[in-house]
Amino acid sequence: MHSVSTCLNPLAERPSAHKRAPRQSRPVLALATALALLAGCGGGGGDPGDPIVSLTCQPNSRKAALRDYFDDWYFWYAISPRPDPWGGASLDEYFKALLFTGNATFPADRWSYFESTESFNRFYGDGQALGYGVAVAGVEVVGRPDLPLHVRHVEPQSPAGVAGVVRGDQVLALNGRPASELISANDFSLLTAERSGQTLALLLQGTGGQRTVTLAAAVYRLSPVPRSAVVYTPGGRPVGYLMVKDMITQAITPATEAFSRFRAAGVRELVVDLRYNGGGLVSVGRDLASLVAGVRAVGATYSSLLYNNRQAAQWNTSYAFTRPADALGLARVYLLVGSRTCSASEQLANGLRPYVDVVLVGDATCGKPVGFLPKDDTCGTTYNVVNFESVNARNEGRYFDGLQPTCAVAEDWHQPLGAPAEPLLAAALAHADGQGCAGPAAAARPRPLALQRERARWSEGERPVMIPR
Repeated sequence: MHSVSTCLNPLAERPSAHKRAPRQSRPVLALATALALLAGCGGGGGDPGDPIVSLTCQPNSRKAALRDYFDDWYFWYAISPRPDPWGGASLDEYFKALLFTGNATFPADRWSYFESTESFNRFYGDGQALGYGVAVAGVEVVGRPDLPLHVRHVEPQSPAGVAGVVRGDQVLALNGRPASELISANDFSLLTAERSGQTLALLLQGTGGQRTVTLAAAVYRLSPVPRSAVVYTPGGRPVGYLMVKDMITQAITPATEAFSRFRAAGVRELVVDLRYNGGGLVSVGRDLASLVAGVRAVGATYSSLLYNNRQAAQWNTSYAFTRPADALGLARVYLLVGSRTCSASEQLANGLRPYVDVVLVGDATCGKPVGFLPKDDTCGTTYNVVNFESVNARNEGRYFDGLQPTCAVAEDWHQPLGAPAEPLLAAALAHADGQGCAGPAAAARPRPLALQRERARWSEGERPVMIPR
């Protein structure tokens, strides 16, 4: 955790963030847009809701529009490459060439990426995804093809969920490729479908023996809050358990309903499971944090978003805690985290820290204290480019090495999520009883987001995103 004192231009003193009510239509989905940022204009400013508009959808025009957008809105614009857009590079190659390469203060940009506008709007607008809905524990076995590859999470309403694939199943092969080969290549792209109807054959080893499950990719509804329950510590104290998978608007209603049940049960300890939460919308994290903190933080700063020096005076924004009726108002909260806990979910932990004792259980988080203003280019692509950094009320941020766990605990893929015996939850429950940190210690491993920059849209199932909406 670092207290941040500078903003880009990186040599200039950062202006203090001022409160600005977040505008629901401007910063995000590009579902409604206004003025165009035309190719060749550069240095202007514009509005966060504007698309990146090229004069045509031809590659050179799109590259020129990207160059000008980066020059206005990219967080590291002042210290980043400025390649010629008229060269022979493809759009994908040119985008990568624009990205910041790192210095002593900031790591290289391994987060900026792009995807189809259809996919983006489906996920963050409709709360749906196209695919199979199965995620594996690939990061944990990088470089170790001798180790088994396990299913770690299944979306309940996905083709995999409907077909009965479960956490703990061992993946022996995908479309005939042995798991050892996938691990050696660090390539799990077969889990990402490109179109509806595309098939994936999983050879699995489960409690009933080997079986082959063939899945057809489809659009399915996400379950952003797949589990919530009242569980009990070894000493018999009631604890609320809430798993939040995605910070999307569809998470608010089930999360609020869960907090209402926790209040009725007299819960005074809470575990929020963020281990597979790649992030999402800042407002959703703020609303969850408000349900945790209650009156102790109402109206106080949850997070400030700080832009480069070309945009800071107009667009630096602070989000404040709200006053939800079902808030618990806790002095302490347990967050289950790991290397896939990223961006807006890390922001939740950082935003609560000035007001609540945050106990992190699991492994170090991914280390992404920066976020995006998604931009539709009007040619079918949405760009997610780093536009701002996030700090809490104490001006703490820049945790590029991740937030370190209070209790380092390794996962057991065979234990169901939300089960009191699952190691991360069990460690939190024991800690709540005053037993300190207990459980199998998490082993050190490579930072997952440093593996390949172009894998920012993770084939394993999480999107590392922080979006100001």
